[in-house]
Amino acid sequence: MTSPCRRHFQKVRAAQAAATTEPAQSMAGATAYELQLLQLTTDRARLKQIQSEQGKAELKRELLPAYQPYVEGVLSAGQGAQDEVLTTVMVWRMDAGDYTGALDIADYVLRHGLVMPDRFARTTGCLVAEEIANAALKAQKAGGAFDLAVLERTQTLTQEQDMPDEARAKLLLATARATLEGEAPGQPRLQIGIDLLKRAIDLHGSCGGKKDLERAERLLKNIAAPAAD
Repeated sequence: MTSPCRRHFQKVRAAQAAATTEPAQSMAGATAYELQLLQLTTDRARLKQIQSEQGKAELKRELLPAYQPYVEGVLSAGQGAQDEVLTTVMVWRMDAGDYTGALDIADYVLRHGLVMPDRFARTTGCLVAEEIANAALKAQKAGGAFDLAVLERTQTLTQEQDMPDEARAKLLLATARATLEGEAPGQPRLQIGIDLLKRAIDLHGSCGGKKDLERAERLLKNIAAPAAD
């Protein structure tokens, strides 16, 4: 473990480098960035030795704390310079299940228009929306829950981002299912969930939300009927 003093020094150095690098430039050449990039190359080599996706995720959870001071420094003072370390750590946090931490970086990355490294085929906004949605849908399919606040924050961060309709529909579907969780969601939540499901189906008819919509509308009708009587 790095000492608190060392971590503070790393954070300050990263903040200073990020604050003095213009948005149109790259962080390349800054000592703090180059050191982290070197560490990233070493860690990627370790990850390539593992075939299991679960194994990769476990290793990423072990590796991520070493990047924390750098990330904190850039987020606190950065001007939006291109930064492969930052975008990679954002993805690793999602892979490791740290969705809140990933969205903290996504907020900065999307606000400043940072692009993903060439090895990523999707745009930044699409990647963020789809990775969070996929994780949520997987958990929901297995009968588990997913943090609604994470999904709502992802919606907010990516609402202005261009992406395929199928990717946005996934996020809407996952958010709708999280909204409708529980044995007896109230009328306001039912209506919000229904609206989200309709938007998802409108964007991508095969998104898988039609049965969810039928159930939600039936529940809403049952709640509304006694009130009308």
